[in-house]
Amino acid sequence: MFYKFKILTILLLGLWVSYGCQEDVAENQVILPENLAVSLNKNPNGSVTVSFSATNANFYKVGFGVPNQTLERAIGNEAVYAYRNPGEYKIIVQAHVTEELFISKETAVTITEEELGLGIPMDGYESPLTYAGYNLVWQDEFSGTSLSEDWVFEIGDGCPNLCGWGNNELEYYRRENTEVKDGYLTITAKQESVGGKNYTSSRIKTQGKKSFQFGRVDIRAVLPKGQGVWPALWMLGDAISTISWPACGEIDIMEMIGGNPNGRDNTVHGTVHWDNNGAYAYYGGSTSLQEGIFNDKFHVFSIVWDEKKIAWLLDGVQYHEIDISPASLDEFRKSFFFIFNVAVGGNWPGSPDGSTAFPQQMVVDYIRVFQK
Repeated sequence: MFYKFKILTILLLGLWVSYGCQEDVAENQVILPENLAVSLNKNPNGSVTVSFSATNANFYKVGFGVPNQTLERAIGNEAVYAYRNPGEYKIIVQAHVTEELFISKETAVTITEEELGLGIPMDGYESPLTYAGYNLVWQDEFSGTSLSEDWVFEIGDGCPNLCGWGNNELEYYRRENTEVKDGYLTITAKQESVGGKNYTSSRIKTQGKKSFQFGRVDIRAVLPKGQGVWPALWMLGDAISTISWPACGEIDIMEMIGGNPNGRDNTVHGTVHWDNNGAYAYYGGSTSLQEGIFNDKFHVFSIVWDEKKIAWLLDGVQYHEIDISPASLDEFRKSFFFIFNVAVGGNWPGSPDGSTAFPQQMVVDYIRVFQK
């Protein structure tokens, strides 16, 4: 009898242990996430927003397919990334229950040059080759593979005499950021460290090569975009080599301070700066596009300049004018040379921020000077 009781006890104990272990395993079993859904939206300037959700996920990790980039833990159910270069990228989203246990999904995205503000649009306004009463006296159609001898580079950051080029700018100017190809001049601003600065660009001028007194100037160009980007097509008086600014005079054919598409990336300014009997003076006007921004297609930026006035035009339509006949404005009745540059940062535009995509470029199709 005792023997049978012992056997029964052992059997019952075995059943309890077996049941208890199964219950333990059931309680500790890890359930993987399910139904991982990923959606992708493109934003301006090459930025993308990835949204994701999954059942039973404790957290998510995301990688955007950039070389040497590791997957990073996302905050919530969304991640944003700004691409800097065109190409096709594989975005990976992982839904995790623990660090080691997860499911994943890939989504492809293609970033184009146009989305980054690069590339050259094929459309836009084009000005005529002739004007009644004027002769074409100089032009550069940028048809070669390098700048003509009419241009020289300004290199560096303006130091030691004019650090930040007088405006607390953040770029270092280099030859390497200028390219002449397929009939276009391209100046590219990049986010890279050179010469103690975090950005590079180019600044070219015709000083000592080509100067003009009066005439009509047409410059066809596509502009960059973004907060802190500052393209300019402008002129300085030849007298700057003997007298200081602003006594030499400055004519800004076009300036744009990039930023909000409404009011900055869609607005250009025409301004003059001079010495008004010992005091700094300036006078400017601006015009805005009804649709789009100046990065979308080519526009022609012009001045018509004679002994009495300077008028500013966009695509052949005048938007600003100044009377230069007073004696205090005699700077503007002398000869001037051209400067093309793309600045980064500075007193007027402010610094780039997280919304600014680099590289950015200004593309010039031609410059033409006509005189009576």
